[in-house]
Amino acid sequence: MSILTVNSGSTSVKLALYDLSSVDAPLHVATQRHSGHDLEPTALLRAIGAQLQGPPQALAHRIVHGGTRFVQPTRLDADVIAAIEELSPLAPLHNPVALRWVAAARELWGAQIPQVAVFDTAYFANLPRVAAEYALSPRLGVERGVRRYGFHGLAHEAMWHSWCALYPDLPRGGRLITLQLGGGCSIAAIDRGRPADTSMGFSPLEGLVMATRSGDLDAAVVPYLQRQLALTGDEVVKLLNTESGLAGVSGAGAEANPAALLADPSAQAQFAVELYCYRIRKYLGAYLAVLGGCDGIVFGGGVGEHVAGVRSRALAGLAWAGALLDPALNDAAAGGDARVSAAAAPIKVHVISVDEESVLARAAASLAHNQAVSAAG
Repeated sequence: MSILTVNSGSTSVKLALYDLSSVDAPLHVATQRHSGHDLEPTALLRAIGAQLQGPPQALAHRIVHGGTRFVQPTRLDADVIAAIEELSPLAPLHNPVALRWVAAARELWGAQIPQVAVFDTAYFANLPRVAAEYALSPRLGVERGVRRYGFHGLAHEAMWHSWCALYPDLPRGGRLITLQLGGGCSIAAIDRGRPADTSMGFSPLEGLVMATRSGDLDAAVVPYLQRQLALTGDEVVKLLNTESGLAGVSGAGAEANPAALLADPSAQAQFAVELYCYRIRKYLGAYLAVLGGCDGIVFGGGVGEHVAGVRSRALAGLAWAGALLDPALNDAAAGGDARVSAAAAPIKVHVISVDEESVLARAAASLAHNQAVSAAG
C-alpha cells in the first residue's frame, strides 16, 4: 500500500510518499518540500504522484484544528470537510489551506481514493482539566467550545517517539518537555507519554512569541486596539497573527527570523530575540513545576534544530534546575539529531528532527487497517 502524506502550512508544504507494507513501520520513499505564497496544489501533487505507477492508495493530511469532535484520524467526507471549514476561524492560517489540498487531490485522483485527516489538536484531546479549561463559567467556556485545544500535536508526538527510542529505560519516556520552534512555536509538558500541558490554547495564537504571532496577550488588548485603530475584532486578531511576534517587535516584517535577528546588532532586533527566548524560558520553568522536574528537554522545528543561539539563550540561567548545555555540542548541532547538554547535567537536552510525516503515515495505515478488519468481520 502506498500513501501520500500532505503536511501543509500557511506558506509551505511537505509532501512524502510511504510504502505501508508494515502498519507499524512505514517505509519512506520520497519527500518534496515547497514554500511560497502561491503554491499550486494540483501541479505539486501531480509531480510527486508521477513517482508512482498509479495513484496513491490513500492520502493523509495534517489538519491543524479538529476541535473537540475530531480526536482520532478520520476519513474525509463531505460532512467532515464541512466541520473542518466551520473551525477555520480558529485556525485561519491553516485549515482553509489544508482543505485546498484535499480538494486538489480529489480533483486529480477522484473521490474513490480515500483521504484521511490527522488532527494536530488530537494529541492534546485528553489534557488534564486544569490545563484544558479557562477560568470561565461553563456558559461562556466549555459549553461554547471555548477551551484550550493545543496544537503542533503531530510534532510533539513525533519528538516523544524519537526520545523514547533514545532512552528505552525511561518508562514511556519519563518526564519530557518538547519545543516545536518554527514559524509557529509551542512547548509541551509530557508525563510518561501523556500530555500534561501545552502553550497553544483556543487557537494557535496563544503561548510563545512566534515569527508573526504575538503569543500570550491580555484579552483586553483586542477591544482597545479596535477603538484606537478603528478596526473590527477580526481585523485586530489578523494583526496579532500576521504582523506581531518577531516581525512586529523587530520591525523587520514577515522575513524576521531568530537567526537573522541574532546577527543584527540593532537594539530592537536584540530585544526581539531576548523576548522570544525569555518567553521560552518562562514556560520551561512553569513546565518543570508541572512535571515536578524532568528527564529531558527536546528542541525541534526549523529554529529549534538549527539556531544554537536560541537554545543557549532559552536555557540561560536554568543550570539550577539541571539544564546545562555543552557549548561546543550546542554550536555543532544544526539539523539532525544530537545531544547538546553537558555530560553530567541531570536533564538531557537534545535536538531532534521532527518527523511529522511518519506520524501521518502510521495514523492513516492504522485507520485503513482497522476499517478493513471491521469490514471483514
